[in-house]
Amino acid sequence: MQPRNRPISLRRWWISIIVLIVWRLCIWYRWEVAHIPAGIWSCISGIMQFFAGKNTREAIKEGRADYTPCYFFEVPKLMATSLKPDVAVISVTKPNEEGYCSLGVSVDYTMAAAKEAATVIAQVNEHMPFTAGNSMIHVSDVDCFVEAHQPIHELAPPSIGETEMAIAKHCASLIEDGDTLQLGIGAIPDAVLKCLADKRDLGIHSEMISDGVVEMVEAGVITNRKKSSHKGKIISTFLMGTKRLYDFVDGNPDVEMHPVDYVNNPYEIMKNDNLVSINSCVQVDFMGQVAAESIGAMQISGVGGQVDFVRGASLSRNGRSIIAMPSTAKNGKVSRIVPNLDHGCAVTTPRNDVDYIITEHGIAHLKGKSLRERAKALIEIADPEFRHELIAAYNRRFRKAGMTPSETVCV
Repeated sequence: MQPRNRPISLRRWWISIIVLIVWRLCIWYRWEVAHIPAGIWSCISGIMQFFAGKNTREAIKEGRADYTPCYFFEVPKLMATSLKPDVAVISVTKPNEEGYCSLGVSVDYTMAAAKEAATVIAQVNEHMPFTAGNSMIHVSDVDCFVEAHQPIHELAPPSIGETEMAIAKHCASLIEDGDTLQLGIGAIPDAVLKCLADKRDLGIHSEMISDGVVEMVEAGVITNRKKSSHKGKIISTFLMGTKRLYDFVDGNPDVEMHPVDYVNNPYEIMKNDNLVSINSCVQVDFMGQVAAESIGAMQISGVGGQVDFVRGASLSRNGRSIIAMPSTAKNGKVSRIVPNLDHGCAVTTPRNDVDYIITEHGIAHLKGKSLRERAKALIEIADPEFRHELIAAYNRRFRKAGMTPSETVCV
């Protein structure tokens, strides 16, 4: 970022003061967003989220916050146009000799927020790792510095069970030596990494990485040598893991952090030949529509980078995209493969974009298949306890006059 002058109105200074006070209260009292007292929320209008996490779902549900649908890679564009921020509160490292601070574990749209905001408030944190890439902001671009040295929040490795390992083995069967991977977060991506010990020269171009990537680098499985873009480098836009991950990236020139409008841009993703994206979801219907961000009308997360990477993988030479999920939810009481998505549910990845769907029961390759063929393939990887009712739903939808149910679908 280049130093620049920003006109500051009285209103924006007032907002800056309120935000700074709220932020400091959050630090002192360790408040999470969903638990900030309503009286404080009422001082600030227009609280919006691009992602609904466990800390913000209740705030959105109760009207103390709102959710803005947007592809992850397009958030910086919104910040430069219709959603210009008044204040950006960011966390940075101490400045280097040239006066540049690193944004550390979170570059994503933090860089855009700092660039577009009228007021930038930076928390200087000695625990923040200094990451390489396009991840730095000059001290002249910050209006207010606050020192608050706190350990970076750690995300403990998830518990991996038999279901996750079965799913991971199916995913691993589609990954070849020299492929470049995008992995999400959670038990399934971590299980996939554990199943790749026999692969060679894998690469990483992913919106986020976690501890599992460190293990594969140290084991010599991830080398990034075969990447066709950023050869030899891990490319990411944010990090979530333990101190082991944060220590690994600190000052590591082989890991580069870039803004999300670069990392998640499908036209940058496609520059990686053999790009394999692996993401998860809540439901898939007979047509192949993927719901990954809401349960019915209740927003539980966000689109994230799923669609960005599904489309980037589709454009990549020999690219593949995988949606991986357990076949059931609620302790086996509900099938995730359904005739129709729940009422009010948002479609995250459209049926036209979907490539592979994987459960612990197998692989359904949907790209190029008709609606009937898709439904049949999905029923085959559904939990056996639900296949009978899924077959009945299939026959009601697709049965032609004169055809018997057995002629309509055989699974």
